[in-house]
Amino acid sequence: MAALIAVGVVAVALVVGATSDSAATDRTTAAAPPALPPAPEKVPGSLAEIWSAPSGATPAPVVAGDSVATADGSEVAARDPLTGQVRWHYTRDLPLCTLDQAWGRLNAVYHKTRNCSEVTQLDPGTGRITAQRNGNAELGTELVDDGSHVTATGKKLLTTWRDDLVQSAEYGQVPALVNAGKQPRTGCTYGTVAAASGKVGVIERCPGDPADRLTVYKAAPEKDDEPQVSFSSVLAGKRARVIAMSGDLTAVILPDQKLLVVFNGDGTQRAAYPLDVPAGDLATDPPAGVEATTQTAVNVYWFSGSKLLALSRDDLSPRWTLSSAAGPGVTFAQQLVVPIKGGLAVLNENDGSTIRTVGVERRGYTGVVRLAAAGPVLLEQRGPTLTALK
Repeated sequence: MAALIAVGVVAVALVVGATSDSAATDRTTAAAPPALPPAPEKVPGSLAEIWSAPSGATPAPVVAGDSVATADGSEVAARDPLTGQVRWHYTRDLPLCTLDQAWGRLNAVYHKTRNCSEVTQLDPGTGRITAQRNGNAELGTELVDDGSHVTATGKKLLTTWRDDLVQSAEYGQVPALVNAGKQPRTGCTYGTVAAASGKVGVIERCPGDPADRLTVYKAAPEKDDEPQVSFSSVLAGKRARVIAMSGDLTAVILPDQKLLVVFNGDGTQRAAYPLDVPAGDLATDPPAGVEATTQTAVNVYWFSGSKLLALSRDDLSPRWTLSSAAGPGVTFAQQLVVPIKGGLAVLNENDGSTIRTVGVERRGYTGVVRLAAAGPVLLEQRGPTLTALK
């Protein structure tokens, strides 16, 4: 009898192992990569493609440490920025929702059953798993990083995690709700989301409100199922978009009023500025509710869809506008580089004046270009393709 029981236990173990998530995962690891060469002292006069790879699950290039990560289909791959060679990969039998870099690690979000529920955190240098979690992120989610926490966006639920992937906050319609009455409003849908300095800002559209609502809440409240709202105010119009946060300040676009409005940390209006952006740029919310923005030491850059607006990091006031942009800019070789039609513009961050332009062959691609830098390599996300330039 004991022998039969032992055989049964082994059989069950084999079945569980064969059907577990681990059995449906294919992965390799690697030794830590060598340090990248430094960037040049200034942007080169010419840049050419050195490699490209599919990366349909990344909205922008993902650089972590001395590696570049691509995410396509079901595979996350860490690549040598200089050659594109795969150093390690992590593949599941599930489709990827999105991938980002935070805390010096990669966060891969996979779609299982009804939502983007499976999250694996990976060391970018070695491919070692550093944390995992199950969650309730919606299909189409992207991840917004405030420097200390990551928030998964959605139309009805926002979920925030700390660096070990333990949930720190939920905001909205929580599935399998245990304690009712914790959320401040129900029945709302969400527009754009931004984050900074341990806070999350979201545009809410709620039944009974005459216009859109801006809410800012803590990324790490005292209880993860009970939001701590810093302020929540009904705005002066609809189709509003929160485009940037810096410190305690939040910048919101009001398309109908053609205004950029900056709010203080208590919800009072700090300033309002006229906005000259084509109506078509602001007709609908961006995909996943995440604006195309970047930050440097000096400015926050917001790409409207046809124009680049530079906002001061100090007070989010507009500094200058570039009409010919194809995406937001980044610092590369100690200079601001912005994608434009046919190439790149090297600009003065203080006034937006053009220092010079660099031609780039994009093989007929004319859509939005997102940039990142890895040592001497400039990376362009062109739709579902990541391209490296040097």
